[in-house]
This record gives sequence, structure tokens and C-alpha cells, in this order.
Amino acid sequence: MRVEFEEVTPNVFTSTKLRGCNPSFVVTSEGVVIIDTPQLPSHAVAMRAQAEKYGPLRYIINTEHHVDHIFGNYFFRDSGATIVMHRRVFENFMKVQPEIDPFAYAEKALEDDPEGRQLFPDRDSYYANLTKADVVVTGDATVLLGKHTFELIHTPGHTSGQMAVYVPEERVVFVADTVFSHCQTWLMVSDVDQWLAALDRIAELDVDKIVPGHGPVVTKSYLNVQRSVLMDWVTAVAAALAKGWTREETIERVSFADRYPVDIGQEFMMSYIQEFNAGSLYDKLMYSQSERARQTGPQ
Repeated sequence: MRVEFEEVTPNVFTSTKLRGCNPSFVVTSEGVVIIDTPQLPSHAVAMRAQAEKYGPLRYIINTEHHVDHIFGNYFFRDSGATIVMHRRVFENFMKVQPEIDPFAYAEKALEDDPEGRQLFPDRDSYYANLTKADVVVTGDATVLLGKHTFELIHTPGHTSGQMAVYVPEERVVFVADTVFSHCQTWLMVSDVDQWLAALDRIAELDVDKIVPGHGPVVTKSYLNVQRSVLMDWVTAVAAALAKGWTREETIERVSFADRYPVDIGQEFMMSYIQEFNAGSLYDKLMYSQSERARQTGPQ
């Protein structure tokens, strides 16, 4: 199998048409840097083969802990690349939601990768033979390779360990799931205030192209679109609380399913996304109200 990669710049490549995240790589004079690995086995093996044509694999940078960004590391385990991630990615490796088994979630995706079935490891082999990380960072960090700079920027919001990878020489930033481009945004465990701050921080970068975690490559103007998506969700759920709706009523009535399609391979999850986005925001806003009431006490 061959994975179709889009040339973002002469040295930057990404694939935006796979089930899972947008796996990408940057070619430098001293080797190749991978940013997130494909979720599906045959895609991961194909990406590795294509990237190695440009030189040795030197680094794999994982931008978050969700399965679709990190599962494919298994297929790069003997590549010689140094795996870099934030401490919170390391601590939450592969976790999705409490009710979702991450390995089973990865295995279900084989429905879109019949060729990958023979490559897919059993559970014990996967965890026994995978190095989660070689380098763990706790904030911002910088990786230098050849003539390229990789600024790892801690941008929590979608997840607590979220990192953007800014390559100033290419005027490109990989923002992972801080941006869902033209597809449904997953909120769930997110902190929206942090997410909005992350968008502000990315907006300060001198870039021409933004490679999102999902969906097509965009420019900085799309940051305002992502901001509006987050604010619309918060506003809608806050309005539900103001009307006295229960959690169940909020989940039933608040939905943005008509705004964007789900990303590739997630068609069966539209209702799940809407329900968990609404429910998680309801819980967070209710908790905030309770905390304010507790702190202010009786009036």
C-alpha cells in the first residue's frame, strides 16, 4: 500500500485523507522527523517506507495521547527514531474515554484496513514491545536537526498534554487536535478556556500553513472558525443550564451535527460525539456553578 501525502512545502508532507489523525513528516538535511503516526497498520508501514526514502528517521513527535495519533508508533519501534512527547501524553498514553478500551478501539478500525489485519499485534505483544517515549518534556522544548528548528509548544486544551510543533524555517505549524478542520470537533475531556488560549498562542506564530489534527490544511484565518465552534458549544450548553434543562435534556437537545461531517472513518460516531460533547460541557459548567456557590457562600 502507498499512502498519499500532500506536499505542504518542499520539505513538509502530510496525509489528510486517512482514518485517524493527519500523520506528517518533515525532511531535514540530517534526516526525517515524524509528527504523529498513522492509526491503521498498513498506513503506518507505508508511511515509514515512504519517509525513509528521504533519509533516516531521527525523531517521532507525538502531539497527544489519543489512539489515532499514537497507536502507529508500534510499527516504527525498530526505526531508530527517538520518540518525544509531553509528560501528560506519556502518563495518559492511548487513553480515550473511561468506557472505551483503547486497544479494542484500535482493532475496530481494521474494518477500514483489511490489509492491516495480518500486521496487527495481539494485545500482549503490543504493550510488551512498544517504547512509549525516549524523551519526555514538561513544557515547551526545542529540537534542532540539520538546518531545521522544531519548537514544541505546550498547548493544552483538547487534551492536557497537547503540543503544537512549529517549524519556522518552513513557516508551518502542526497543531494536532487544537484544530479540527471542516469536521466535527471532539470536546470530551477538554478544557475550553485552555483551548482558546492555545488558539491565541498559535495565532502569534509567523506561519503560512497550519496542519490540523483532522481535516485539510488551512491558514491562520481558520483559527477564528475553530474558536467560534468552541464558543458556540459553550454558549448552547450554558443556555441549557440557564433554562433549567437536565443533563439528559441537554444531551437530547443540544447538537451541532449539521455543521460539519465527522472525519474519515468516524461516520458511526456522530451521535456519540454530540452526546459526549454536550454531556461533558454540562458537567463542567455545573461543577463551575457549584464551586462559585460554595466559595461565595450564602448571600
